[in-house]
Order: sequence, then C-alpha cells, then structure tokens
Amino acid sequence: MIAPPLIDIGANLTDQQYQGVYNQSKIPAHPGDLPTILQRASASGVGTIIITAGSADESEAAVALRSAYSNHGVSLRTTVGCHPTRCGELVADPLTYLGRLRSVIEANRDTVVAIGECGLDYDRTQFCPIEVQREFFPAHFQLAREYNLPMFLHNRNTGSDFVDFVRRHRTDFSEGVVHSFTGSEDEMKALVNLGLYIGINGCSLKTTDNCRVASLVPLDRVLIETDAPWCDIRPTHASYSFVKTQFESVKKEKYMPTKLVKGRNEPCALVQVLEVLHGLHAKQGGGPSLEQIRQIVFQNTMKVFKL
Repeated sequence: MIAPPLIDIGANLTDQQYQGVYNQSKIPAHPGDLPTILQRASASGVGTIIITAGSADESEAAVALRSAYSNHGVSLRTTVGCHPTRCGELVADPLTYLGRLRSVIEANRDTVVAIGECGLDYDRTQFCPIEVQREFFPAHFQLAREYNLPMFLHNRNTGSDFVDFVRRHRTDFSEGVVHSFTGSEDEMKALVNLGLYIGINGCSLKTTDNCRVASLVPLDRVLIETDAPWCDIRPTHASYSFVKTQFESVKKEKYMPTKLVKGRNEPCALVQVLEVLHGLHAKQGGGPSLEQIRQIVFQNTMKVFKL
C-alpha cells in the first residue's frame, strides 16, 4: 500500500517569521523563504497544508499565498475567520468585517476549506475581553451554516463556556476540529461526544499528562498539525523520545536555507507528530502500525475538510 500524503491541518504561513521577521523587528534576519519551506515539507511527505487565518487581513493574505506558491510541491488551502484574541477588530463595524470574510469565501470556494480560526481564549484576555469574544463567536457558526463548511476551533481555559457554545450551535455545522488541543481527558471526551475531532501538535504533547490524553483520543477522531511557526516538539517535551525524524537547525542569525531556523516550526515536522502518536499507542502494547495511523488520520482529514 502506498502511504497517503500527510496533511497539515493548521500552519500559520502568513506569519512574518516566514519573511525573516522576528519579534516585530523591522529588519529581517534573513530573506523570506516560503518556497524552501514548502519544498522541505513536500520532501517530508506533506501533500497539503491548510493555512490558518486568524483575521480578515490574514484570510485575504492566505488565499493570495495559494496563488503565489501553487507550484512548490504542496497543495495549499486555507481557513477564513477571526481568532478570539482578535475579535476586537469586529467591534467598530462588524457587518463590514464579516462581509470581508464572506467575500473571501465566495471568491475562493476551491481554496477555503473551513471557518476559523475561531472560538474562545480566556488565557489572553489582555488582547480581547471575554464579553467581546462571546459576542462574535456565534457569527462563525452562521458562516459555517451559510457555506456548509467545517469549523477550525480554538479553546483555551474557558471552563464549560466553549462546550456550551458548541453544543448550542452543533446543528450549524457538520464537522469541526478543536485544534492544538491541550485539555484534560474529561474535556477531550466531552468534545468527542459532540462529534468533534481533536487536533494534535507539539503543544498537545509537552507533558506526560498531555501525552496520556493524546493517546486516549479515538484514532477515528484524530487530526494532526504543526501550528507552525509555533508548537514544535522540543527535547524537553515528554513526547520527544518517540521522535525518529530529526531536522538540523541553526539560529536565525546564522540562517542557512538547507536547515530549519531554531525555534521556528515548519510543516515538514508534521512527520514527528505522527511518529509520537504511533509511539504512544505502541507503548500501550501492540497498537496500529505507523502506516495504519497515517492512513486513518488521512481519511479523517479528507472527511472533515472534503479535500
């Protein structure tokens, strides 16, 4: 059996780090290198990357990236939405803002595969108050209903609020994934019981308990992602011992196109997430092979995003 391509369901390719700009510096540390990053992803078995958009500006930029980088070995798709920490952008003129999102969707039906990133984030309320997040989260369910698209969801430290919102609006969308999941076993089960999928990346695999919960997610509910340039798997993570594929890296000041930038995640590292999932299941005794997990996750992803 030929191994199916890996699909990164969440990579922030519009982030300025891929233009060589770090920490809001006005001077690039190195030239932009998206073509190299896409080629490296392809060489690592990644066939499709879904670009995460967290604002109207990013939604427009993401579809532009697909046009600009359509011949670099990887198929690009995108989400369209507003991250909870960015919902303040809707306050002044929500109708115009949501109109921009609708315009992106309607003009790019072959590119836009999900509504999001959207949800609730109570860890970073300094960027957007809870009441504003709660006001505009439901607008995304409406978009999903209008365009028959799945949801790419964000949830951080919200108690029961997030689950309550999803439960009330569950008939508005067919499929959805809670990406970059770092929650408890009980939280995971509540989401799975709502028919949602769980997105696993390096942040989902930091601690021993993270790894335990990840191993308990039913495989038919698992999707994998990098959340690049964030959420890489590091030597200090409990999951690191399961990583087989290694990539050389250098500090940004010593940039080399043939190596990763230290601390900047890339879609090529998606294979490491797959390896950790396999290792966690194998540790429990037996379990599916790496190839079987790869096939299951591929089928899950095709079903959710209708790629």
